[in-house]
Amino acid sequence: MTLDNYRLLGRSGLRVSPMSLGTMTFGSDWGWGAGIAEARRIFDLYVDRGGNFIDTSVNYTDGAAECFLGEFIGEKRERLVIATKFTMAREPGNPNSGGNHRLNMMRSVEQSLRQLGTDRIDLFYLHGWDFTTQPEEVMRGLDDLVRSGQILYLGICNTPSWRIAEMQTLACLRGWSPFVALQIEYSLVERTVEHELMPMAAALGLGVLPWSPLGGGVLAGKYSRSDIQDSREAAVSPTRKGVIASSGHLTERSIDIADEVRAVAEELGSTASRVSLAWTLANGTVVSPWAPAPSPRPRTIWAPWTWCCRQSSSID
Repeated sequence: MTLDNYRLLGRSGLRVSPMSLGTMTFGSDWGWGAGIAEARRIFDLYVDRGGNFIDTSVNYTDGAAECFLGEFIGEKRERLVIATKFTMAREPGNPNSGGNHRLNMMRSVEQSLRQLGTDRIDLFYLHGWDFTTQPEEVMRGLDDLVRSGQILYLGICNTPSWRIAEMQTLACLRGWSPFVALQIEYSLVERTVEHELMPMAAALGLGVLPWSPLGGGVLAGKYSRSDIQDSREAAVSPTRKGVIASSGHLTERSIDIADEVRAVAEELGSTASRVSLAWTLANGTVVSPWAPAPSPRPRTIWAPWTWCCRQSSSID
């Protein structure tokens, strides 16, 4: 498996890399993340190895992530599948700058197109259900955007399975554009989605795109037992470590799982990151998990299944 071993996204004819490049850490506006030079290095390494699937959001690092991508894309635009999202509020004090309603949907698309410097969004996600907007308003608004050519395909994230099923059925009955992608948290430390969301995705034709397949770095060995924090403590700070703690992943259980992953990696002559990524890809509903930035060597870093099955690290 390599980055140019493309897969179909759900029931669409769109072909994407088996790992996508997540850009939530492009920009340091949230107090942590990669500056523009490092972000450019990461982007170039991914694309130069055949990667074509870039994931971002209108409000990642307060818009810096999309602006960075807008500078990087250039003449490579037609080789890339750009995915972005809307829902989260962008303007403090403006109640209509967030949510799933048509106004925020349209404004978010306009802002993303400006920040990305492009004429279309290839995959547009509803970032999370707002428990307010009616499904008909959402699906009709999204279909209008597809018909206008501003977006091409639809995806959804972080929404209850019953609501997604309702919206997908509504789109089918009305002849509106359906969802082709489902982005959810999925890793060895977060498997609750296996009960309903993943079977639903398989039945309704949505390709699953896991976010945080390394458990926020826990599975990669970034944290140890000394880093365990109670997510309920007020001392959990707005640092990257604090974000992971607040997600509930800095626990004894997660560290135990990470220890087992590391043991398997050592036995295979691989790394904990590759083993964890390969595990997500082994699930038939998974199309393309977010992946961490590649390093210059080895070239097969983006082929975790190969690394899990071979002892040698000399492939180059």
